[in-house]
Amino acid sequence: LTGNVIVAFADTLFRADFVLDASVDGTIWVKEVEDPRAFGVVQLDSEGIIEDFVEKPENPQSNLAIIGIYYFKDGQSLRSEIEYLLDNDIKEKGEYQLTNALDSLKDKGAKFTPGKVIEWWDCGNKNATVNTNQRVLANATEKLVADSVVLENSEIIEPCYIGENVRLKNTKVGPYVSIGDNTSIEDSVITNTIIQTESHIQNANITNSMIGNKAHYDGKANEVSLGDYCTQKID
Repeated sequence: LTGNVIVAFADTLFRADFVLDASVDGTIWVKEVEDPRAFGVVQLDSEGIIEDFVEKPENPQSNLAIIGIYYFKDGQSLRSEIEYLLDNDIKEKGEYQLTNALDSLKDKGAKFTPGKVIEWWDCGNKNATVNTNQRVLANATEKLVADSVVLENSEIIEPCYIGENVRLKNTKVGPYVSIGDNTSIEDSVITNTIIQTESHIQNANITNSMIGNKAHYDGKANEVSLGDYCTQKID
């Protein structure tokens, strides 16, 4: 971490204005949210400079949530602050928090401004990721169903993303379903769900669900959260 550094968390999708202000030490991209208690938030002073970072506030004084995209003019300073947190085992609410490093940099004179976010889609948990998938599919304009999909007495209700060599038998999928390559589904109804690659689903009637890669699911639950290589059968 030396020189200019951009940090992007892996659990977020975004569209943002990446115009950088060379007069400040960094930019923290934020977006207004209805309930800031699940996020790190920033508070601004009268000049629009960030004056405080608060991680998951119980009584929020701001609704500007940090979305997980950061620009730092001096990456070495950020690295030093992170190393200090790790070396001294400084945690907040049981976790190492980047906001603590940012707060320390601010106290040492660094100036941070908020960046503008056009769209932000959170992928931090199952419900948020399924909702993000729905929004991405709803706004897609390209063809999302592969030509190699095999339909046997089945129906696709768009919008859906369906990868290569997917096999659907006696099944209805959609709307808002994403299915990875080489997955097979039979005797099922699937809505608002993400299913990864090389999985097998049968006898299911699910919504608001996530199923991982190489998973096997056979059951009647309405909602499912199943990881990679897992097998679950519910009579």
